Amino acid sequence: MRETRAAQEARRAREFEAFVAGAGGRLLHAATLLTAEAPDDNPRARRLLTFALAHTYACWDRLHGEDPYNRAREHLATRFLHGAWHRYGALPLGRILRRPAAVGALARLTPQERLVLVLRLYEGVAEEQVAALLGIPKDRVRTVCDRATATLLHPPRGPAPAVRRAKAAAS
Repeated sequence: MRETRAAQEARRAREFEAFVAGAGGRLLHAATLLTAEAPDDNPRARRLLTFALAHTYACWDRLHGEDPYNRAREHLATRFLHGAWHRYGALPLGRILRRPAAVGALARLTPQERLVLVLRLYEGVAEEQVAALLGIPKDRVRTVCDRATATLLHPPRGPAPAVRRAKAAAS
């Protein structure tokens, strides 16, 4: 016997709630890493997560055995990259956009470097999958990941400390 429409919607809602309960925290952490916001003050990351979860819920019935976490992560990544392109992309007449406040070690990275690093190292996504998602060659993914890792491991040095001169005793 076929389920009624209301029963199908209730089952769908329960399944999705269970998914969010299990994966929501990790997806929010990944989004926070991407946006380089503070974990306790991350409105852009929460917005990214909301859009990714809404998209996943909208296509929930069409997943047909596909991992909903992968779908949500993919949408999160593409939405971040799309927003980063619009936020930091080239502007007419060479104008430069001011970046929003970012914190932590990942703030030194470009959006693409952050995305590749988070997908490869935090999420454990294979180079081939990252390359397909971003539409770039696999070798480029490796290069971006290596450069981002080097930037994190060997941050640029700050200015040299000022040398104070001792006053010569005048006699």
